Amino acid sequence: MRRKLYVCFCSLLLVILVATGCSHNNSKGNKASKEKNKSVDYVYQHNLNVIDDNYRNYYEIFLASFCDSNNDGIGDINGLISKLDYLNDGDDSTDTDLGINGIWLMPIMPSPSYHKYDVTDYYSIDPKYGTLDDFKKLIAECNKRGIKVIIDLVLNHSSSENPWFQSAIKSLAIKPCGQKTCKYKELCREHNKYCKYYNFAKKMPTNSTYYPAGDSGWYYEGVFVDNMPDFNLASKELRSEIEHIVDYWLGMGVGGFRLDAAKEYYSNDSKKNIDVLKWFSNYVKSKKKDSYIVAEVWDSFTTFTEYYQSGIDSAFNFSFAKEDGKIATTLMRDGESNSGKSFGEAMALVQSEILKNNKNGIDAPFMTNHDTARMAGILNYDKNKIKVAGAMNLFMSGSTFVYYGEELGMSGSGRDENKRAPFYWSSKNQKGMTVGPPAMEADYVVNKFGSLEEQQKDANSIYNYYKRALRLKNENPEIARGIVKALPDIADSEICAVSKEYSGSKLYMLYNLSDSKKQVKLSKETYGYKGIRGYLTLNGEEVTLTGNTVTLPKYSIVILK
Repeated sequence: MRRKLYVCFCSLLLVILVATGCSHNNSKGNKASKEKNKSVDYVYQHNLNVIDDNYRNYYEIFLASFCDSNNDGIGDINGLISKLDYLNDGDDSTDTDLGINGIWLMPIMPSPSYHKYDVTDYYSIDPKYGTLDDFKKLIAECNKRGIKVIIDLVLNHSSSENPWFQSAIKSLAIKPCGQKTCKYKELCREHNKYCKYYNFAKKMPTNSTYYPAGDSGWYYEGVFVDNMPDFNLASKELRSEIEHIVDYWLGMGVGGFRLDAAKEYYSNDSKKNIDVLKWFSNYVKSKKKDSYIVAEVWDSFTTFTEYYQSGIDSAFNFSFAKEDGKIATTLMRDGESNSGKSFGEAMALVQSEILKNNKNGIDAPFMTNHDTARMAGILNYDKNKIKVAGAMNLFMSGSTFVYYGEELGMSGSGRDENKRAPFYWSSKNQKGMTVGPPAMEADYVVNKFGSLEEQQKDANSIYNYYKRALRLKNENPEIARGIVKALPDIADSEICAVSKEYSGSKLYMLYNLSDSKKQVKLSKETYGYKGIRGYLTLNGEEVTLTGNTVTLPKYSIVILK
């Protein structure tokens, strides 16, 4: 978002902001609104301070389920373009967008599947999504708004329908000719580079993840499924191809890559996987220094933090995500080890481990994604917990990721198709609505909190809460970039208390992660803060500071500076 003074043009907007405990530092507007709600003193009175770096608010989009522009029921690039102002309108004098400044697009390349994680052409756009010209337009429109676009890059495997794989299978049946120039109409396996792109074996390995390669008498590896043959990432020929792919998409203007299934490049061999990522990162950064690379390493805390040794910017933080992650277990009170206090300690620990492995490493927190059940169902549709869970994620240090629809409390569990349901734009106006994946089960997709159209009108909706959280984050760069330290002298285990320091500026954050009001004493003399910088509450209720005592409503968060 561009840096301008925040100006409130609309009195109706001011009324909405007051109702949510939000306001802007406009003396005339504040004078009238203070009589109604004291909480406006501390909200939206600061200018945006969005830094153009790789610490961003990313929004993960499954294009097929986001917005349909041509009424075929499938979301597409032009549909996304039409909704960019929803994410970020590029105008800091408005307050109608979410405050997103990064987009992760799930696979957009041609593929026979609905999810498109089995690619047939790494140099094109799936025709159901649009054209390369549409993609170029998307990048141009995102650039106007300060949005960096990263695309899913599937390097673990291709589709079995990929021409590379089909060519290799044909050549495997032809014995090496032993000549510099192949005498066969089809290249023999000695001279066909595509035979080196995949993991082929003459004899069937005991490993059950190998399958017959047609009638060639050879077998190929497919760790996930038989129609996704695994790449041989040790191949110089394949690596050269991947470098061409990187050049191509960077030339299109993408800001980086999300790397799928990085843990499975060499299953159960982290060292080899890290070596692959090191090569990839070095190459990408040599071409575009400010590009952003985030890898999917679905593994334990100890393992995924080790992948930062590769030099990639980020690895997704699975320790805080999903039903068994730190956010959900803290809110569901799953044992004393998951207290509010331990949440702050965990934030400091994960950052510390990342920086040990890579001094420039950036955490990539998320709550849920396209492979996991959505958080609304995990938290039993408790609206208060859904709200504060969103803030707990967004207020982590690093580049935080929001899965599309999370800001509406959308649900989805069970099979993957249910987790990739249509974005709920409206319950009445079907324009832009998609039909969702073919095998989606409606009974597992229950949106209890209303459409975007409905939530925009509700000052206390999950959507407006997310907007407020993102606003606070975009006002205070310390939240994403700060070095985290847990404050040791807060006795209440339901209070998460941390400091964040960035570029010589320090702020303090107190989270009341309980369902009752709390009072917390924090000495101004000891900690050197002056007052309340901003806060986030469920319904606009005020957070107050009297002397050294902060009064926090249930499930509220305050920033002191």
